[in-house]
Amino acid sequence: MPTRGEPRVTTSPPPRGDLFDPNCPTRHLLDRIGDKWTAMAIKVLAQAHPDEVRFADLRRRIPGISSKMLSQTLQALVADGLLTRRVEATVPPAVWYGATPLGLSLDQPLAILRNWAESHMAEIDTHRRTSQAT
Repeated sequence: MPTRGEPRVTTSPPPRGDLFDPNCPTRHLLDRIGDKWTAMAIKVLAQAHPDEVRFADLRRRIPGISSKMLSQTLQALVADGLLTRRVEATVPPAVWYGATPLGLSLDQPLAILRNWAESHMAEIDTHRRTSQAT
């Protein structure tokens, strides 16, 4: 118990976002983590953890992504604290990415979503074809 004059240390939970508040940044975060490139980048880097992966290797492991889109995706994930970025001063510079603990914590929920999508794609495709035929 603090004595007189000593500051009290209180801990409170961090503020929580509100998806239904139009001004809440949670919406932007969900846009980012719901993106197919984010899901793939997190998966590749979580599988490589604790190792880092070079930019060129990431591009090879994520078929169909352009260098520009990969760069934008990685920059956003680094800014959000989900990935780390390390640059080696070589010619040309070698850029490495790794998953942070926060990024690793996102892999499991995304894995559930990826699994759901892969498991139900045929059913969804059937519904799409049926809906387009009417």
